[in-house]
Amino acid sequence: MQLKYAQVSESIEIKPSHRVSSHFNLVNENIGRISDFEDDGFDDLENMFKALGFCMMELGLCLARICDRAIGGNELEQSLLESCAAKGRLIHYHSIVDSLVLREAGRRKGSNKRHAKNHVKSEQILSKGRGTNLDTNGNEVRSCKIHPNLWQQWHYDYGIFTVLTDPMFLLSSQQTTANSELPISSYEECASPNGHSYLQIFYPNKNKVLMVKSSPESFIIQVGESADILSKGKLRSTLHCVHRPARLENISRETFVVFLQPAWSKTFAISDYPMEPFNAGCQPLEQGEENDFADQDQNAPTQEIQTIIPPLSARLKDGMTFAEFSRETTKQYYGGSGLQSNK
Repeated sequence: MQLKYAQVSESIEIKPSHRVSSHFNLVNENIGRISDFEDDGFDDLENMFKALGFCMMELGLCLARICDRAIGGNELEQSLLESCAAKGRLIHYHSIVDSLVLREAGRRKGSNKRHAKNHVKSEQILSKGRGTNLDTNGNEVRSCKIHPNLWQQWHYDYGIFTVLTDPMFLLSSQQTTANSELPISSYEECASPNGHSYLQIFYPNKNKVLMVKSSPESFIIQVGESADILSKGKLRSTLHCVHRPARLENISRETFVVFLQPAWSKTFAISDYPMEPFNAGCQPLEQGEENDFADQDQNAPTQEIQTIIPPLSARLKDGMTFAEFSRETTKQYYGGSGLQSNK
């Protein structure tokens, strides 16, 4: 298998186990090659992420093998091996403070017209005080009972497995220097607020939202919709989001993620798949035992989650390839008329 980081820039030989091909491509989609950093502390970071990525791929393959034994056949492991690729991403969720700094920096680089418009909007945001909910771009999030303060909106992953590292949290501070009009941020690693990962999952059988706890140096594995389909519903995909800690405006969240998925040409047969609609019930959500702290909304109606999740039956048709399924899923979530469109 190959571990790919967004786009192809170069090929590098490494030595993973016999289950994984020794040839893959690496690119950093935002800042170019890691070796471009002058800081000696980054010298080996590239190789460390490669090794970590392959470890996570092996973990996913091992889990697929175990699940296949439990449900019968070898569909999951074979689908991963046939895909010949996995996607790795380093995901950073900005703190509210950093979002405002980036917004101001963007304002200063814009046109005069855009400059004036964004300046007014920035001042309005800053004047609303600490109670305002902002997204990762510094935009105010519309009021909603179930998702007023999220880093990542409710969704299903559409691959087979998503393997994540236990998140790291950074505490930022800003200082203004004489040579810079904008504050300069510095970061220090800190413990997770309340000891949680801030990954939330919806548990439909008990109509609950639970906060996921994970120990340091552990991995979190989520089941995607492709695994749900390939297992004929014996594995269930996880509806999830990433919650932002309340009243902590200078906390950011970092995690490394590997997405394991079928080959783009993989065809889904769903004639014997239990295509059940989202059935979350109509009563308010119960409090999960892991979810007992003050900044969690305990009475969020599940109907509102349903309104922002395009049903699987509308995105998946019999004989559809994984490529077609992924395109349709992305379209119905984030396209121009998608349920979570930013239009």
